[in-house]
Amino acid sequence: MIVCSCNILSDGDVKACLKPGPECPRTPAQVYRCLGCSPNCGRCARTIRAIMDQALIDAGVEPIAACNRGCCPTALEKAAAEPTL
Repeated sequence: MIVCSCNILSDGDVKACLKPGPECPRTPAQVYRCLGCSPNCGRCARTIRAIMDQALIDAGVEPIAACNRGCCPTALEKAAAEPTL
């Protein structure tokens, strides 16, 4: 299944670069670099993160916690979706 139409990356491409060890990508940005490309529109970042989390679960490893500092795109999206008073 194609997960990134900008770079024509499949779920198999993402899974292939998720090798155990210290050089294993820990973020979608690192997955892009591992695959020799960079994010364009960014719509696939959540899907790549979900593939990464599932691969970690399948390997018996705890998925990496989401950033709570408020600087990451997911945190900013969440904050933008919350109503302001």
